[in-house]
Parts: sequence; C-alpha cells; structure tokens
Amino acid sequence: VAAYHQYYAVQKAVKETLKTVNDEEDQKIGVIWHTQGSGKSLSMVFYTGQIVVQPEMKNPTVVILTDRNDLDDQLFSTFANCISLLRQKPVQAESRQHLKELLKVSGGGIVFTTIQKFYPEDGENVFEKLSDRKNIVVVADEAHRSQYGFAGRVDEEGNLKYGNAKYLRDALPHASFIGFTGTPIEKEDKDTKKVFGEYIDIYDIAQAVRDGATVPISYESRLVKIKFNKEHIEEIDDEIEAITGATPEQLEKSKKKIAKINSVVGHPDRLADIAKDVVEHFEERKKVFEGKAMFVAMTRQIAVDLYEQIVKLRPE
Repeated sequence: VAAYHQYYAVQKAVKETLKTVNDEEDQKIGVIWHTQGSGKSLSMVFYTGQIVVQPEMKNPTVVILTDRNDLDDQLFSTFANCISLLRQKPVQAESRQHLKELLKVSGGGIVFTTIQKFYPEDGENVFEKLSDRKNIVVVADEAHRSQYGFAGRVDEEGNLKYGNAKYLRDALPHASFIGFTGTPIEKEDKDTKKVFGEYIDIYDIAQAVRDGATVPISYESRLVKIKFNKEHIEEIDDEIEAITGATPEQLEKSKKKIAKINSVVGHPDRLADIAKDVVEHFEERKKVFEGKAMFVAMTRQIAVDLYEQIVKLRPE
C-alpha cells in the first residue's frame, strides 16, 4: 500500500508523463526527489504499475535504469515481488545483445538494465538505434549519478568520447525520461534537473522524519586537526589552482597529484587519533544503545589504514 507521499508523487508523475510523451520537443518528465529511506523503490513500482495501464501510453515499454549490478538485482527483486500490480513479469537484460533484443519490440515490457550496457562497441561513437517509439519511458534510479557526458571529451588517445547517457539517447531517441533520487545535484557539468526536468515532487528528510517514514539523524562534529607546514600549504594551493576551471583531461592528470593530499589526510598519526576517538565513543554509546558503526573514508587506502589502526586498539 502506498504511503501518502508516494501516492501523490506518483499521481503527479503520471500526469507529467502523459504530457511529455505527447510533446514533440520535450523528453524530460521530471525528477522525484524523495529522501533516502522513504520508499523510493516502491514509488518506482507504483509509478510503473500506473503507467502500463494508461490507454494513452498504448502498451508502453518501461526501462528501469541503474548504474550498478547490485542495485539492478535489488530493484529487480522488488519489482518481481509486485507482479500482480505490474500485470506482467519484468525482465532483466543479461547482456548488451539481450538488451537490444528486449528493446527492439513493437510494444510492451518492463526491462531492467544498467546504463553501461548502452556503451557502443569498440571503435564506435554512436550506439545503435533500437527503437523510434515514443511510448518508451526510462526510469532512472539514483538519477544524480552516471547520467551526464552529453558534450563529450577527448581522451588521452585523442578520441572523442561521450557519457553513457548520450549513448542511451542514441538507442532510444524518442523515449521520455524520469529520475528518482534522494540527492539531486546542480553543478555546471552535472545537473540532475537539466537532464530530467523540473522537480515533480519533493519529500525531504525533515518531512520524512515528522511522518515517521525515516528515523531522525543526529550529528556530532568531531574535528581532527591537520598540522600543515609551509610546503604542504603551497602544494594544496597548487592543487586548487590546477582543479579550478580545469578540463576533464586536466582533472584526470590531477588524480596523481591528489595522492599527495590523501597522504596528508590519511597520515598514520591522524588516523590513530581518529581510531582512538571513535572506538572510545562507540564503546560508551553501546552501554546505552545497541547498533553498528560505519566508516566513510576519502579513499579505499585510507579505509584500509583506518581499519588497521582500529585492530591495533581492539585486536579481538
């Protein structure tokens, strides 16, 4: 059963979809911005279940798009448990060739795929057109990610490359697009609204907590100072100068330089301080609350190094 925020978001999304599909120019249905944990996956199920029965859609194909295999599997499992609502069995594309077969149809179907399957064959810069139909709706999960790269860039070998989102539109030039996300972004080269359209519905964390849809989040600032010498400050100034206004190629080159900053942030002495502070804090907290802890690090190497510092303190 849909919660009220899901019900109203889906009703508005269906209305925008019907309007967009009948528009000769605009393919952007919009963005549903619902905070994490508020039932976004089920909202996508409810939306799809409504779209497939609309007479104006004329037996549409709905493409459920993710950018990771584990998300594809997870979302597919959710949809597979709602067949009675969807009135059909969703199908998961197993390969690029399988995806082409699923989309080269005259109508119908709920197709799951990762966006990477739309990457063209080696040496090609355009993906094969799979369908000219207008009644295809692409539903992008985590729509703030992997949905950019329309302008293209030149790689190290001098070849012009685009993002997978451009190749997706090569394949389905008349499809309509709707994005679901808990964290839309607005940057010069990556803007969720520019790709999918205006916000259809916003259900933020404050409202979700008030409704009891998600649990409240409490923040406690913990500052671990970094002692920089003059040489380090000059290095960081150089990094900022290199990154500001840089082209994608320049940013790629700067990744090697970023390792210097990582070595400062992930210095063993600093990680030892962090490990000691967190271990003491967590053990005190466990006296009152049951629960788990999660660490988020700047790089994988720092994550490994922090783990080792924790093991030194608590080898058991």
